[in-house]
Amino acid sequence: MLYLLKFGGNAIRGKEDLDRLSGEIAYLTGKGAKIILVHGGGPEITEEIEKRGMTTKKVGGLRITDDAVLKVADEVLKALNDDVVDSLKKAGVKAKGMPGHENGTVICVKKVPFEMKDGDVTVTVDLGLVGEVSEVNVAHIGDMISRGVTPVIYPICADAAGIRMNVNADTVASGIAAAAGCKEMILITDVPGILRNVNDAASKVDKATLKDIDDMIAAGMISGGMIPKVEACREAVLSGVSAVRMVNGKDKKSIVSEVMDGKPHGTLITK
Repeated sequence: MLYLLKFGGNAIRGKEDLDRLSGEIAYLTGKGAKIILVHGGGPEITEEIEKRGMTTKKVGGLRITDDAVLKVADEVLKALNDDVVDSLKKAGVKAKGMPGHENGTVICVKKVPFEMKDGDVTVTVDLGLVGEVSEVNVAHIGDMISRGVTPVIYPICADAAGIRMNVNADTVASGIAAAAGCKEMILITDVPGILRNVNDAASKVDKATLKDIDDMIAAGMISGGMIPKVEACREAVLSGVSAVRMVNGKDKKSIVSEVMDGKPHGTLITK
């Protein structure tokens, strides 16, 4: 069984969280699962930009990625990637880090400029060196998996001409999971799943379809910060992933290990 796990800095932060996740990945691989790991690092990139005193260009509240910002993003994500690989190796997992552009794995295209409202004004936003997934070639990843190696991927990708861009990690994860035919994509967040009542963990929804999600948004059960999380799941399902599971990276008992034990862990989202 092949699973893709995706996490970002809001869900897994610091050595303790990372070592706990690595221990669970060791448990999964020990039971025969094959794992692809994709991670972002938005909060860490923002912190590093601020630490360096760089002037961040924004349009309509959105950060523009120029050469300098891309360089910081690449450095920060590479350092995070090294930390993840080190943690996995200490847990007994064979792992290798790589950017999305390695061996032409994820081909991107520049995100097309778009219009948005900035107060009362409509502005055209060009995010610069920000890409969208165009094509995924899984031969390199498949080769690693066949050798018992867990690929650990960060979302610096390149277009057909080799121009590097930062790509949303959820989008990269969705594209890889669909192309590789993963049994599930597991989105590690900072919530236990979709909750009917945000103040009650016992109200977690075990399974949901995209229609169920639309109904819960319309009813106001899904709102605020939960919407981007479920939209990431929707994007993955629509891109061809058969099932997406939303789980809690802060869960001290189990982040992902209960998945293989058949327990109703997190929320499983299907088309």
